[in-house]
Amino acid sequence: MRTSIVTAAALAATLAAAPLHAQRAGAEPFFQVTPYAGYMYFGNMFEGPLGTSLSSANGAIYGAQLNVKLGGPFALVGNVARASGDMEAGIPFLGGVDVGSSEAWLFDGGIQLTMPGLAGGLLPLRPFVQAGAGAIRYDVASGPVTVNTTGFAGNVGLGADLALSRNFGVRVMAKDYIGRFDAQEATSLPVKGEVSHNFALSAGVTLAF
Repeated sequence: MRTSIVTAAALAATLAAAPLHAQRAGAEPFFQVTPYAGYMYFGNMFEGPLGTSLSSANGAIYGAQLNVKLGGPFALVGNVARASGDMEAGIPFLGGVDVGSSEAWLFDGGIQLTMPGLAGGLLPLRPFVQAGAGAIRYDVASGPVTVNTTGFAGNVGLGADLALSRNFGVRVMAKDYIGRFDAQEATSLPVKGEVSHNFALSAGVTLAF
């Protein structure tokens, strides 16, 4: 009889603990939101004759990214960011000369592939790669004149998530935005902007739910 009581008590404890265990071992969060900040390295917008060029000076970038889990290692990604800096005209023998200011808004979406095989252990670090497409809107001001243009931009990125808890972590990322500054739209002149690589290095805090 004593054995039966012990067995019944053990079974009751197991049944009581089952919901708690299921809650702890539940599925990963469905959404991730990552506000971030970093530094943007702009490529040349336009290259003219005799080694002249026009570009935005490197500067800070601020943004936020939303991840929606699709299943397995895949997730949809939506991103919006803002970067700004001085406009620089590259002139031979003089270097970069400030000629105004530039503000860039980046809007893009894509897909992320996380590599769970590299996660776990004492350091829960999950590398990932991203690829997508969107647009870059430039607002360029020089004196009293302001022009704007919006162009297509593809992007590729890589980074890593460090999980500090189930719902909180840190993300670092490097991303290359590849697009062309539409000089004809901005200036109404028959000139063509350059396809440039614009690199963003960033770090942020990830909130999962």
